[in-house]
Amino acid sequence: MSSIFTLTASDLASLLCSKVCHDIISPVGAINNGLELLEEGGADDAAMDLIKTSARNASARLQFARIAFGAAGSAGVQIDTGDAQAVATEYMRGEKAEFTWTGGRAYLPKNKVKLLLNLILVANGSIPRGGTLDVVLEDLEGSPVFRLSVAGRMLRVQPKFDELQTADKYGAPPDEPVDAHSVQAYYTLLLASEAGMTIDIDEGEEKIVFTAS
Repeated sequence: MSSIFTLTASDLASLLCSKVCHDIISPVGAINNGLELLEEGGADDAAMDLIKTSARNASARLQFARIAFGAAGSAGVQIDTGDAQAVATEYMRGEKAEFTWTGGRAYLPKNKVKLLLNLILVANGSIPRGGTLDVVLEDLEGSPVFRLSVAGRMLRVQPKFDELQTADKYGAPPDEPVDAHSVQAYYTLLLASEAGMTIDIDEGEEKIVFTAS
């Protein structure tokens, strides 16, 4: 069986950087638009509202990315799930889905926390028209289990994640090379492998449940 995890460290870093830039370019561009409105002397209140909202959005995305994709400290460091909850909650304020987080607070190995945050992105991508995204953490002091449930319109697992997970399961190469659009799905599965966790998906007509254990 072959592994799907064939990207070099430099290629993975480059693709993740591209994704982060893509995620923040919209709110940063909106900030610039607001500043241009102010310079032109029009609609000061509307311009300031646009700048404030976009700045909060950009900050939330960067704070989320710092933990989800960044080093988050030295090798072997542990991360407080409370910090993960805080950045996830702020990030989801700018998304369409209603977000809840249930579970205790504990320090976990960083790759497990990074996996949790990346699973939130995967789950959120399953409800592109909005809906609900509920995160439940279990057995944090023993063998942690992350359970993410989503419901909403146009409910479906992202095709690229489904493809990569199937390829990983059967040891087959993916149909297409990993690019900036699919790198987050790839990275999620890589984190699961490095954290010694398995991702299971229970896909129903009204709800999808992602479980990492």
